[in-house]
Amino acid sequence: MSGKAYGTLRGTVLALALMAAGAASAESLSGDYLAARQASFEGDFKAAALYYGEAVKHDPENADLLERAALSNIGLGDFVRAEALAERLTALGHTSQIGQLAEIAVLARAEDYAELLKRVEEDRSAGPLIDGLLKAWAELGRGDVSTALTSFDAVAKERGLAGFAAYHKAMALASVGDFEGAEAIFSEPAAGAMQMTRRAVLARIEILSQIDRQADAVALIDDAFGPQLDPGMTELRGKLDAGETLPFDIVTSARDGIAEVFFTIAGALASESAEDYTLLHVRVAEYLRPDHVGALLMAGELLEKMGQYELAAATYRRVPRDDAAFHVAELGRSDALRAEGKMDAAVEVLEQLADTHGNLPAVQSALGDLMRQLERYGEAIEAYDRALATFGEPDPAQWFLYYARGICKERDGDWEAAETDFRAALEFAPDQPQVLNYLGYSMVEHHVNLDEALEMIERAVEAEPQSGYIVDSLGWALYRLGRYDEAVGHMERAAELMAVDPVVNDHLGDVYWAVGRKVEARFQWQRALSFVGWEDASDDVDPERIRRKLAVGLDTVLAEEGRPPLKVAHDAD
Repeated sequence: MSGKAYGTLRGTVLALALMAAGAASAESLSGDYLAARQASFEGDFKAAALYYGEAVKHDPENADLLERAALSNIGLGDFVRAEALAERLTALGHTSQIGQLAEIAVLARAEDYAELLKRVEEDRSAGPLIDGLLKAWAELGRGDVSTALTSFDAVAKERGLAGFAAYHKAMALASVGDFEGAEAIFSEPAAGAMQMTRRAVLARIEILSQIDRQADAVALIDDAFGPQLDPGMTELRGKLDAGETLPFDIVTSARDGIAEVFFTIAGALASESAEDYTLLHVRVAEYLRPDHVGALLMAGELLEKMGQYELAAATYRRVPRDDAAFHVAELGRSDALRAEGKMDAAVEVLEQLADTHGNLPAVQSALGDLMRQLERYGEAIEAYDRALATFGEPDPAQWFLYYARGICKERDGDWEAAETDFRAALEFAPDQPQVLNYLGYSMVEHHVNLDEALEMIERAVEAEPQSGYIVDSLGWALYRLGRYDEAVGHMERAAELMAVDPVVNDHLGDVYWAVGRKVEARFQWQRALSFVGWEDASDDVDPERIRRKLAVGLDTVLAEEGRPPLKVAHDAD
């Protein structure tokens, strides 16, 4: 089933569920429950929280409903409502990890460290991965630094947790002013992969600055991020070069430390767990520390992956305009708006961002990409021009800008300029399969350099043999060269890889016609027509031309277009 058909089915089911809820009486549990379950299936926290809340009113002692309602509210970031539901679960004698997560978040925000420690001791926490770190930070919050450090060391002895423990112990030391001790931990191998995250690198930069090792901090920036720095790192590097001491603000309190626990765990879960489960931990981090930009960005990204574009856009919008990562948030917000179909709003976001952050190639490139999607090729070309102008010297990253600008020029009818850009892209990335394929395919379509085009496409297929578009290009190039028999296998393979793409099926029909398999050709053209407009299917197809081929055959269509006839005539059918 195609993505569009699946999405339509899911949307229909949700609509039916909501209709059922509406049709039910105000006292009906089943209608609200049905709507809530479907909203949960869709990942729609807002609707799920609403309908589970209504269902709980009908059945206030149903533990399953209470837990699902709490989960939905945490997904929304509403911990006040989630905690109230969790307290009801506890009062009913039910143990719920989701409920405990909500209660821990509220206690940590209130800085009730004694109660947090009591919960850990009574095994009423959010799980074994969190317990040890939560205990250590709570002890620090009570002012017992020595016991806190001992607790971090205990966590380090747990299998697989040494890196987590080392990072948090370093943050704890730095938060109380022991920057030498924090740097000593960062210098040890035990810190491991935790040192590789952007946030950990930033923390170490600030720590080095605090102990008057500005030169080492600059070297760390250069080593970790290279010459192309984002605005935040550029600003930090400038301050360090000027001899300025950076404040340490990654973790300034035990509450910040607990927020960091949930953020680092979310980062570890991101590649292994479901988005909704990871999101719960990120929401705790941002609830405890509303200015945690890293948590906001991660939450927005997770919500995008879940298809919750409205929530994603709202989350990205919470990043302050004066934050160094503001442009990252705005790029994410534009993507979410675009996915939601709000193209005008997405364009407005990027145009405003280009006014304030136009010196960043990523911003101009994003604007160019959006204009290209909207087929506003002239404006896209101008954006790519500005992006390329931001580079002071040649950079491998420029290949994509030349490639994307070449596409716009080709679509805008300027083939010669497009070819120049494609070849410029290949100078930066000689074996880039997308460029090889697009340039090769375009040359085939323009009936120029066919032998070179074939060689390029063959290289692209070798690099990405599972790409239906590229395999289609190879079959089409062979067809254009009159090597019809050779084209059949490649085109059939492309149709296997992209079974519902109208262009691929149309091409396969032409190839079948060329080798005399006319019944099969007509069948493929019919298939191509049936897939026009499907989600994720190419729109580079001419339905009227396909209908004409069905009516009079390919040979007549080619003659009507003034194009050369097929080189070989077959009549197998």
